[in-house]
Amino acid sequence: MNPLSVGNSQTEHRLRLSWPDGREQLLDHAELRRQCPCSQCRAFRLRGSPPMVDPRVRVIELNAQGYGLQLVFSDGHQRGIYPWAYLAQLEGITVPPSSPADSHGKYPAPADTATS
Repeated sequence: MNPLSVGNSQTEHRLRLSWPDGREQLLDHAELRRQCPCSQCRAFRLRGSPPMVDPRVRVIELNAQGYGLQLVFSDGHQRGIYPWAYLAQLEGITVPPSSPADSHGKYPAPADTATS
């Protein structure tokens, strides 16, 4: 399942995915970097030592790859392509279809960069 839209907020440091089932998923940039699916990062995690990631790391570029998304990070890492199914299962803030975002920022809406 592909998202309907993808947004990237530099100010909120989150990637926003809008899924066909109506839910919105917000994923932290640093956590996305820690969960990079490239072979090098996967090897680190399999050895029990996840990649060391600066909490200030940012997603600075999004490149659609058909089956997923290549993320380019401010630390220079850009090897991982995140399949849509992989992104969908990552832990993050999920706004269910029946839970509208409130006006007090409970579910901030990243909108700095958007691709479809």
